[in-house]
Order: sequence, then C-alpha cells, then structure tokens
Amino acid sequence: MAVEIVIMVPILVAVMMLVVAFGRYIDVQGRVDAAARDAVRAASLERDVGAAEYVAEQVATANLPAGASCSDVSLTGDFVAGGVITVQLTCQVSYDGLGLLSLPGSAPVSSNSSAPLDELRRTG
Repeated sequence: MAVEIVIMVPILVAVMMLVVAFGRYIDVQGRVDAAARDAVRAASLERDVGAAEYVAEQVATANLPAGASCSDVSLTGDFVAGGVITVQLTCQVSYDGLGLLSLPGSAPVSSNSSAPLDELRRTG
C-alpha cells in the first residue's frame, strides 16, 4: 500500500498541475478574445483613425488581466463608411510556478476581431 501511494502521489500532482496550466491558458484566451472584441467595437464608434486606435488600446488594456504581457493593439482595415476594421491582440500565458512539468515559461495567445463601420455616418 505504501509503495502504491509513493508512486501515485507524484503522478496525481503532475496531472493536477497540467489541469492548472490548461486552465490558465483557457482563461487568458477568453480574456484576450473579449478584449479584442470590446476594443474593435469601441474603435468602430469613433470618427477617425487616430481616435479609434487610441480607444482600442485603452479598452483592450482595461479588459486584460493585471500583469498580462501583451503587445500593442493592431488596428487594420478601411476606416471609411461601410468598411471593416480588425483588431489583433497578442499576449503571453505565464506558466510560472509550474516548473515540475517542464513547460515553457510562457505561450502566445492571439485573437482577431472585426467590426463593420456604419454605412450612413461620416468618418474622417
């Protein structure tokens, strides 16, 4: 019985750490998707490209978890009435504290989200 416990405990701990690592990845992926979606929606309500880029960056930063390591928000597309704009956001998932699994220090997570601009409004 003691030998079985000595063998099973490390395996169970490793499985539990894998579940935690997978949970971190899924959590950050969901937050990055939500931040990109909210950022492109906020940018689509602005009147010019400069204001749209600024608002997209502010909204994405506000929606990401504290301490997230993310690149700048990329806003692309035609900023004209009836055009479509896209926000791309890339972050890193940290695996700090899970060293027993030999996972890399972090993994990239990226998300794209697009939104149409209203056809009947003026853009600058």
